[in-house]
Amino acid sequence: MDKNIIGVRFTKVGKIYHFDTSAVPDVGIGEHVIVDTSRGKHLGEVVQIVQELPPKPEGGWRYVERRATPRDLLLLQSWQSKQTEAMINCRARAAEIGLNDVKIVAAEYNYDGTRLVFLYSTDSEEKVDLKSLKKDMHDLYHNTHIEMRQIGPRDVAKIIGGMGACGIETRCCSKFLTDFSPISIKMAKEQGISLTPNEITGMCGRLRCCLIYEYQQYVEARKQLPKRNKRVGTPKGEGKVVDVLPMSNKVVVLLESDEGKKFTETFEREDLQPWDELEALRRKSEAPCDRHNTGGCTCGKSSPRKNNQN
Repeated sequence: MDKNIIGVRFTKVGKIYHFDTSAVPDVGIGEHVIVDTSRGKHLGEVVQIVQELPPKPEGGWRYVERRATPRDLLLLQSWQSKQTEAMINCRARAAEIGLNDVKIVAAEYNYDGTRLVFLYSTDSEEKVDLKSLKKDMHDLYHNTHIEMRQIGPRDVAKIIGGMGACGIETRCCSKFLTDFSPISIKMAKEQGISLTPNEITGMCGRLRCCLIYEYQQYVEARKQLPKRNKRVGTPKGEGKVVDVLPMSNKVVVLLESDEGKKFTETFEREDLQPWDELEALRRKSEAPCDRHNTGGCTCGKSSPRKNNQN
């Protein structure tokens, strides 16, 4: 049987997961479906019809069980309305039993209320024992499967939402980022961004996700420009590159006037020539040609051999 793979999203700005819809044909984008996941049955929205079959996941494809009914959608809304109360109850119990390093960020029911997941974060590097808290929550919600799931600081910021460190009304992670890419200090350096913590740190306390947005463009642009401290030839003579402006395709060059005064000037990439290439051309132009010692030369330069004989 040919595989019909679709992309399903469980939250508005969430990661896309792929499922086999062979058992439920003709599912279209925008429809809601009930799918079998590693964490039980969940209701999600179809956001993608996969044209090229992606690599088969470990354990094989999971299936779309059926289309969601209006009753399923009402059930989901009903259980979602109870999530805040469940989160408050869990926070209160965690405080009572002294789990001060644990922050309950959110509570999430699946569509029919059979599973309840508490998302938490912790600053402690050691593993936190939540067996007692999990048992207490099971006693409180005894007909529900309880799960405690740890999330990272970026996921916490995504769930809480709010204004970004740059002043944007809604943080990128809450507005459109569905996955988190690895971010490094190198990305800030490549773009000439100040390494002051306030300039490169997001509300989550980690490097800002936006550092990757234009990183590749800067990398490609810098490949076409001379590096700092490189000597170059300019229309105003030889100079040393002191700054690079990748996005404008320009460099700032330190020059020296005839009076010995140093000054800087900005040049377009097309106006520059590597100084080592200019030097090589100069030496070549000053050297006698290959036919100098064999006759037939018209370069007009004295022969090194003749000079030695003299």
